[in-house]
Amino acid sequence: MPAVAESILSGALTLVFCGAVLVCAVAATVFAVRRHAAPGVAAHATGHATDTVFWDVFMGSAVALPALLIPTLASPWSGVVLTALAAATGVAAHRGSPRILAWQSARRQRRLDLPVYTAAEAEHDTLLTRWRRYELDPASCIDYPAMTDVRRPETSALIRAMREADQLRAARHQGYVPAVARLGLALSAAEEAAGIRPAGIS
Repeated sequence: MPAVAESILSGALTLVFCGAVLVCAVAATVFAVRRHAAPGVAAHATGHATDTVFWDVFMGSAVALPALLIPTLASPWSGVVLTALAAATGVAAHRGSPRILAWQSARRQRRLDLPVYTAAEAEHDTLLTRWRRYELDPASCIDYPAMTDVRRPETSALIRAMREADQLRAARHQGYVPAVARLGLALSAAEEAAGIRPAGIS
């Protein structure tokens, strides 16, 4: 009896181990194939993408097939169970991989956009400091009343651009960087309409 129990336990452990290896191999292979066969990859290097997909499938099969065949040789029913498990894993990985790839792409894009976003924040602060001079400095308010007169189209456009940039900055929206550029143009246009010469021009 102990030998039978030990044999059953050993078979169960083998099945669990091979099942875990099979699931990981199938999921990783499907994910790798979906990533390397993506339209963007294929468009830039079709031959390279095809070779990469081949090796993804080859390496995945080299791991998955032994994990499937070893328990099957010991028990055909184990093979049936593991085949069903592999199929279910493949379907789940195929359906879930687009979301994972999209998340990875968004994360990668955020890393690339971070320096640009940080520079836009610094430019935004500079523009706000430049604008507050007309709003808070009594001498500037007297000399350039047009800069606070929202009835003027240039000033009204400036206020709208300022509000838009503030809202997009708070939301960390991808349109923040161009909004800051529009704010700079609107501020320059309002200053020009108010008869303010750019710095450095006498």
